[in-house]
Amino acid sequence: MNLTLEAPRLTAHDRCDRCGAQAYVKVLLEAGGELMFCAHHARAHQDALKGIAAEVIDETERLHAKPEPVED
Repeated sequence: MNLTLEAPRLTAHDRCDRCGAQAYVKVLLEAGGELMFCAHHARAHQDALKGIAAEVIDETERLHAKPEPVED
């Protein structure tokens, strides 16, 4: 399994396949296709995904990022 550090950002339109919350983790499967997870479900399923993931895009650090100030 490869961990991708620089990847396209997931947006608010990307939803967790398990619960529908905003997705912060995208798993590209070796067999093709993809799964998206919120941080909670990504952690809950990470062991099972290790054997089938070709690539994991993990943007969970964004949950703790402070918003950039808007300058007028």
